[in-house]
Amino acid sequence: MKKDIHPKYEKCVVTCGCGHTFQTRSTSPELRLEICSNCHPFFTGQQRFVDTAGRVEQFNRKYGGDYFSKRSESKGGKKA
Repeated sequence: MKKDIHPKYEKCVVTCGCGHTFQTRSTSPELRLEICSNCHPFFTGQQRFVDTAGRVEQFNRKYGGDYFSKRSESKGGKKA
């Protein structure tokens, strides 16, 4: 490897939104995660709703909250 062109590879503290922390190595000294293996539904086996940055509220504002019910009623409508 060439000298003085690669970033420094140092110890890193990783902090999750659930409060879990662990150490690893990275080019940055600190990482912050929204979800980790201790709180992710795939690893825990528990169904948990994770809404990042208000995506559900944004969807409800855009489509009025009853987007799917209106669509199902129009498909099953009466024939003339």
